[in-house]
Amino acid sequence: MIALGIEGTAHTCGVGIVDENGKVLANEMKMYKPETGGIHPREAANHHAEVVVPMVLKAVETAGIKLKDIDLVAFSQGPGLGPCLRTVATAARALALSLNRPIIGVNHCIAHLEIGRIQTQARDPVLLYASGGNTQVIAFANGRYRIFGETLDIGIGNMLDKLGREIGLGYYAGPKIEKAAKEGRKLLDLPYSVKGMDMAFSGILTACLIMKQRGESVEDICFTAQEICFAMLTEVTERAMAHVEKSEVLLGGGVVQNKRLQEMVARMCADRGAKMYVPDRTLCMDNGAMIAWTGLVMHLAGVRMRIDETVVNQRFRTDEVVVTWRD
Repeated sequence: MIALGIEGTAHTCGVGIVDENGKVLANEMKMYKPETGGIHPREAANHHAEVVVPMVLKAVETAGIKLKDIDLVAFSQGPGLGPCLRTVATAARALALSLNRPIIGVNHCIAHLEIGRIQTQARDPVLLYASGGNTQVIAFANGRYRIFGETLDIGIGNMLDKLGREIGLGYYAGPKIEKAAKEGRKLLDLPYSVKGMDMAFSGILTACLIMKQRGESVEDICFTAQEICFAMLTEVTERAMAHVEKSEVLLGGGVVQNKRLQEMVARMCADRGAKMYVPDRTLCMDNGAMIAWTGLVMHLAGVRMRIDETVVNQRFRTDEVVVTWRD
């Protein structure tokens, strides 16, 4: 069985094709990059509308199949930016109807976990999901993927991108901040904002900008922001592991490509006698293959959707999904 998935929750439009063994046959991606500022939802949606059809055709060509060989169409149903979600949902519906194939809407956060599980062979991990719009610590318990900790305001990737813009590094700032942080030497006095099992990043962003006004170097600001924020993520992840008694950590989301974050989590896992898994970088960022694979496992587990059930959900919570495909 072959599934095609369309991702479009925010800045990236992706089309992926996978088979029932989890083999990625194609994984095309195009990112919307604004000339100034951050993501403009309508402009991002227009970008997705322009590229999605050529990307579907390119993915089919890359996979070495024909459109008629697709057995299932999946799409990112949420959470995400409304205009972007509606654009890819419309594309998915049109493709499913034209091919007379079943369609399934997928929770974007769960898709990060499922593609990581099949690609790394992690059995029952705690997922540290760190991206632009989302920051969650997720684990499977009692038939659902439960959120054991999350951001109370903005995602860690959003925070880093805003910081990068304000200190002159531009957008998409994550890799630039990682590079600058390697030259930092001084740990500045920033808040450590863990509240129970949750985190908050907007106050840290404000404190960083105050440090910039006081004359601190970009390198030291980037170094400190990484050390503080990544320590927070690692702490909450470790406490979630202890709570649910799991010995595996899976990293997912664009921010987890950061090597310093990987170092911190790896050290924590080593101290606990646990294992850390990191998928290929193209599967950490938003991509269509993870949507295709999650839609496929849902379909094989008996999940079905009518067209009128494919309405997008901007605030689609991870723990809303009844997980029928796991014991």
